Amino acid sequence: RHHTLDQQFCRWLLLSLDRLPSNELIMTQELIAAMLGVRREGVTEAAGNVQKAGLIKYSRGHITILDRVGLEKRVCECYAVVRKEFDRLLPK
Repeated sequence: RHHTLDQQFCRWLLLSLDRLPSNELIMTQELIAAMLGVRREGVTEAAGNVQKAGLIKYSRGHITILDRVGLEKRVCECYAVVRKEFDRLLPK
């Protein structure tokens, strides 16, 4: 909770994307809000901010990652820590 909602949202997107074979996610705002522990309105705002930055395309539960490198630049340092640990514990 020490990071902005935009950073948390980007981290969640990247961690989800790391486990999927494509750059698309099918998730409702309600589900994302529950995963992040925030209100749905916060997810709407964060998704809008990230979409305005040109990093994702978001429409009614369908998220397409357009710029992964941009997301990685926007995310907090926790993403790298979590990803490194997942790679260590669950190698491909």
